[in-house]
Amino acid sequence: MRALKLLGALAAAVLFHFLGMHLLPAHLASFFARGVDVFLVVLVLYALESSSLAALFVGLAIGLLHDTLTGGPYGLFGFADTIVGYSTARLAQRLVIQRATGVLALVSFAAVGQEAIVAGLAFLLQPAPELPDPVWVAVEAGVCGVLGMLIHIAWDHWQRAAEARRRGRMSRLRLG
Repeated sequence: MRALKLLGALAAAVLFHFLGMHLLPAHLASFFARGVDVFLVVLVLYALESSSLAALFVGLAIGLLHDTLTGGPYGLFGFADTIVGYSTARLAQRLVIQRATGVLALVSFAAVGQEAIVAGLAFLLQPAPELPDPVWVAVEAGVCGVLGMLIHIAWDHWQRAAEARRRGRMSRLRLG
């Protein structure tokens, strides 16, 4: 069930990425590319509920998918998302993160960490690396944090409603 949920979330992230990059005008698409990382949001929300090893492999897969779709140097996001996925899962095992504000903070910190890892790798691999603009890192952290928080709230609401419907059906079966 968890794998199906992950595949559905990845399909939605790819669709959202394509819609943002291809349906928006060129100047807005560049803002979208710099400010929104739906793949990171999917990774962090998955890592909150999974083991460290599963989050590590899912981070690698999501990062390589991100590298494939963005056209940058292949492997940068694969490496960064592997570290972010593993770190997020380990942190979620140590801390209880149930509130939406905790998810907001965690996704925001993960976005900053991912950008720092990508910048560090670019510094090591390229002769004259282009470092990310700190303003855009802050924008990405805020947008990704809010997006992750909204998805977390919506998913939690949907699960509670489904559980209430299930309990209602079960009570009718017992009465009948």
